[in-house]
Amino acid sequence: MKKYILLAFLTLGLTACASEPSTSTSGASEDEGSAEGQGGDLVIDMGAEAVTLDPHLANDVPSGNVASNIYDNLVFFDGEMNIQNNLAKEWEQVDDLTLRFELEEGVTFHDGEPFNAEAVKANIDRVTDPAIASPRGYLFDNISEVNVVDEYTVEVKTEEPFAPLIYSFAHNGGGMISPKAIEEDYAAMEGGSEPGSVINSHPVGSGYFEFESWDTGQQIKLVNNEDYWGEPAKLDSVTFKTVPEDGTRIADLETGSAHVADPFSPSDVARIEATEGLEIIESDSMGIEYIGFNTQKEPFDDKRVRQAISMAVDNDAIINNLLEGYGIPAIGPMSPQIIGFDETVEPLEYNPEKAKELLAEAGYPDGFETSIWTNDKRERIDLVTYLQQELGKIGIDVTTETMEWGAYLEQTNSGDHDMFVLGWSASTGDADYALSPLFHSMNHGAAGNKSFLENDEVDQLLEDAQHEMDEDARMAMYKEVQDILIDEAPLIYTHHKQEVNAIRDSVKNLWRHQSGDFRLQEVYIEE
Repeated sequence: MKKYILLAFLTLGLTACASEPSTSTSGASEDEGSAEGQGGDLVIDMGAEAVTLDPHLANDVPSGNVASNIYDNLVFFDGEMNIQNNLAKEWEQVDDLTLRFELEEGVTFHDGEPFNAEAVKANIDRVTDPAIASPRGYLFDNISEVNVVDEYTVEVKTEEPFAPLIYSFAHNGGGMISPKAIEEDYAAMEGGSEPGSVINSHPVGSGYFEFESWDTGQQIKLVNNEDYWGEPAKLDSVTFKTVPEDGTRIADLETGSAHVADPFSPSDVARIEATEGLEIIESDSMGIEYIGFNTQKEPFDDKRVRQAISMAVDNDAIINNLLEGYGIPAIGPMSPQIIGFDETVEPLEYNPEKAKELLAEAGYPDGFETSIWTNDKRERIDLVTYLQQELGKIGIDVTTETMEWGAYLEQTNSGDHDMFVLGWSASTGDADYALSPLFHSMNHGAAGNKSFLENDEVDQLLEDAQHEMDEDARMAMYKEVQDILIDEAPLIYTHHKQEVNAIRDSVKNLWRHQSGDFRLQEVYIEE
């Protein structure tokens, strides 16, 4: 059985590559006939540093935010989640097993290497190479052959009919790396280095920004790719500064030493709105925020305990009291924007008294002691404080531990935790990507299933749905999966995010994609 296979039924578009400021849901100003020479040096204060700039190894939003501006994909999702052409000037599903790409000619990577069919093959071969152990590899696992037809034509064949493979190539994991960098990375591996060591230290894509420097723990700087094959970026540079403290990020905005704060706490909205020169932008996301249980450890191997804790958590209180109203209460594991979401599923109700009864049934009438981990994001720290209070009311004594982002990902991948707080962005807009990484037993750890859930029925339904070409039948399978996951309660599904960012009003055309990435091609600073 192949590890997680993507399947989606989104509307396909075959239009030319174009940036999408007009589709933004943000409140930032739109570019109306911009004058020549617009540019500027954008500074984004980031709460967490990128883990890696290798698109085949990244599996977190901070890394994607940087990497998505360095690398191009064959195709990409616009603001409406339609497929648009990019490095592929056109594509065709030739037959049930063959996807053909006709590539843009004359494109070069930042190191001068040509982009062509051989480069595409090198990238697919690498992301699916077990020696690389890419957490994005499951997006392409169904590929059986990559054939170079000619210099600018490549065919990708699958083991079985798999029409939605195109969506994998629009995902960040499909970013195209210079084949020279790939060769150098493999050479370093032969010398004992870890996969990605060369690419991470000097990433080479073909995007509208190119890598200049990474001062570890401080900042990553990208500069305008003046030789970009398409419409060039307007900014002269963008610097992603690592600024873990919320207050420092806001102070940087107020003094003008930064232009964007990410993340930004909704509790600081009033402060920003009262400050001249600053404004708030909002955008919807396809993400779910959740509290996870390690289902392999006592007492969380008993679903009655998981259900009890779920019933002790009030999602409305989290949104209204901790998030200032910025969020949508979750009834299950998927956002309403995701294809396959079913509004008829029944959530576990908020019912502390029923929670106590369930704990008693499970053999814990007096509760128990446990711990919950979080990264150093203010909303999540506030959330675990809230959990301590609420779970204490049903007899559960909770200690908390806060970790730096990179260490947090590593530790939750290992399965040493009891409870933890995280989120997931279903960045293909489809139920399979919303569910399979988080819940299929083949995806334990880094691939997404940090609750270490093992449920044969869930696995089988997810696999069957991946290959079901009748949309109604497929949606019925996902409805059944959602019902099971609510009952099994491997996670507490708290809310769907509404992204909030604070920016200086001199920043124009900034928008955030539903996947969570900033798209910076059209951004400029108006002085």
